[in-house]
Amino acid sequence: MQMNATYTSFVAVGDSFTEGMSDGLPDGSYRGWADLLAARLAARTPGFRYANLAVRGKLIGQIADEQAPAAAGMGADLVTLVGGLNDVLRPKCDVNLVCARLEEAVGRLAPHCKQLVLMRSPGRQGPVLERFRPRMEQLFDFIEGLAGRHDALVVDLFGAAALGDPRLWDEDRLHLNAEGHRRVAEAVWQALGYEPEEDWRRPLPPAVRPGWVSRRASDARFAREHLGPWIGRRLTGRSSGDGRPPKRAELLPYDAS
Repeated sequence: MQMNATYTSFVAVGDSFTEGMSDGLPDGSYRGWADLLAARLAARTPGFRYANLAVRGKLIGQIADEQAPAAAGMGADLVTLVGGLNDVLRPKCDVNLVCARLEEAVGRLAPHCKQLVLMRSPGRQGPVLERFRPRMEQLFDFIEGLAGRHDALVVDLFGAAALGDPRLWDEDRLHLNAEGHRRVAEAVWQALGYEPEEDWRRPLPPAVRPGWVSRRASDARFAREHLGPWIGRRLTGRSSGDGRPPKRAELLPYDAS
């Protein structure tokens, strides 16, 4: 890796995490860590170009088949690839197959960029994380070896306790909020060798535990607004990303507006 290198272009590949859910903007769109990183890189390099091919709900096979070839063809200096978590969070999952499809995507992308970045995705503290932890750790261990074989960089978000704090996650309990995405952007920024602007691993102040009534109301709202629709999509074979185009399909000059 070229530490503190100058990157003239950046393509982000992945699912809802890279699309930016749930870092919402006033117009109803999402920003997210990749947009924040692109803005910081663009501030250093005139004419900087950025594309974000991520689409919420995508599985690693879809990312490998649809996004990786398009990103490879763009020939960007910097490429980030985060995927596979939607697969391992499903009730039935062949983790070995997920790893194989991830390796296909990496093999396609690595020869066509100056720096490929992979991640060990963050996990929200709670029963869901503990249930799926073995699968996640198997995937993340594979990513470490995969990065070594392809000279890619790994950003370890899973190992940062602060990013597991529920206060950095949206009400849906699946996506980071604005502060969580801001910390991820800083983590990638530092991993690329740039001067730190803050300690992204810094723990939040001690939390005041909400009362029983407040917790039950939050659980009920979560089940009604998020868990129920998620289960419905799984049962009917639908995805939140069905028919949705990539966030930024072309590698064009970055425009903060």
